[in-house]
Amino acid sequence: MKLPIRRLDPDLPLPQYAHPGDAALDLYSTEDISLAPGERAAVGTGIAVAIPDGYAGFVQARSGRALKQGLALVNAPGLIDSGYRGEIKVIVINLAPVEKVHIKRAEKIAQLVIQEVTPVQAVEVDELPDSVRGAGGFGSTGV
Repeated sequence: MKLPIRRLDPDLPLPQYAHPGDAALDLYSTEDISLAPGERAAVGTGIAVAIPDGYAGFVQARSGRALKQGLALVNAPGLIDSGYRGEIKVIVINLAPVEKVHIKRAEKIAQLVIQEVTPVQAVEVDELPDSVRGAGGFGSTGV
């Protein structure tokens, strides 16, 4: 599939896969920013995309930055609908207890996965069919 991308910041690279077979394209920061512990911000990526109908984009955190620096996404995964044509922005938060997190312009800040989605029609029913799991959740399996 070809993903049409409008480059809003001509000095940043287009999203790309780090390795063959990777599931996500790397996204880059348009700005230098420092986040104090608990602070959050919307960081631009310098791109807009035209995701085809029947697909959606999901913005994911980068595991290395999450582990090493405490940089996380507030609304992970961030959802990009196929009709959205504005700049992709990443809502980041610093979960480190004491240290600031520094993001430099052109650094990788998140990843974008494009996935097929199936439209559904919500249909109200009086009862749902039984399943093995039933209503169990929130640790019901012991984990």
